[in-house]
Amino acid sequence: MAKTVNAAFNDFLKNYVNLDPNDTIQARKSRDWLVEEQIHSFPEKDIYFPTLYSEKDIYFGSFARRTKKRELDDIDIMIVLSGEGASYYEYIDNVIEIYVPDSAYKLKRLYFDSTNKLNSRKVINKIIALMNKVPQYEKADINRNLEAATLKLKSYYWNFDIVPCFFTKPDFSGRTYYLIPDGQGNWQKTDPRIDRDRATQVNQFHDGNIFNLIRLMKFWNKRPTMSSMSSYLLENMILDYYSDNIYRKASSYVDLEVPNLLQYIRDNIFNSVNDPKAIQGNINNLELKERSSIWTRAHIDNIKALEARQLESENNHKLSISKWREVFGINFPIYS
Repeated sequence: MAKTVNAAFNDFLKNYVNLDPNDTIQARKSRDWLVEEQIHSFPEKDIYFPTLYSEKDIYFGSFARRTKKRELDDIDIMIVLSGEGASYYEYIDNVIEIYVPDSAYKLKRLYFDSTNKLNSRKVINKIIALMNKVPQYEKADINRNLEAATLKLKSYYWNFDIVPCFFTKPDFSGRTYYLIPDGQGNWQKTDPRIDRDRATQVNQFHDGNIFNLIRLMKFWNKRPTMSSMSSYLLENMILDYYSDNIYRKASSYVDLEVPNLLQYIRDNIFNSVNDPKAIQGNINNLELKERSSIWTRAHIDNIKALEARQLESENNHKLSISKWREVFGINFPIYS
């Protein structure tokens, strides 16, 4: 319950949108323990476990970028393996094959049959076999996209997605990549450093006001009032909007920004959204029906948000809060 729109949004962000600070602290502790005390000891527990290149390990995903909304469901970790003299060949559409020399006796056990081509599914399964022996966890299995090993917890409601990968040498342009499983047994390029640094830079430029907006709009995106886009697509659309708006800083009052974001989503949902890593090309893979659904909801909610702003300007916080509840649902505070 709240007396003003600002108080209502502060309460909403604290109790329904942003992660519980205690969960964040515990999640980081359990993540660090898993990596440093368990995964980094796998080569000591199994002489055939691939050699690690641990200084290149990286935490990625929205939890690492601090753009994760409540509830915390997964934490993403990339564990880097030593290539041991391996080389890779890139086909079109970001399909990578990794070829391993016979001298790499640990990796050669993870080939496709009758080849020296490294099978990413076998690498994941090798990790799963050892993760199933880690105490305090329920079980490990390959995730639904066949791109990571998912470790389920006993005590908490979040899981860990462990992505085995390789770090490349600089290419002709001096750029390096992470090679991760593609779900088909081969590999694909990515670079979470770019996503991380971009989000941080845009947030800092706008005085630290962007992450709350990203998390708030992710909450809106998951309401059962429309088709949902991926949180990564939505995050990049918001970052695109604020990257282009360099002459106007985002307000710390989120209600001032929401109408602009809803309008931007409405006006751009049918357009291409470029991968900031310059690897995947257009990341807006929504079907026409899905785009139409999102356009309609963004349009309707943009009108409601503008009405809510007008009511607040008239000092009618009661009706303004009621209008915001139409946009964000019944968890948005009521006026009292």
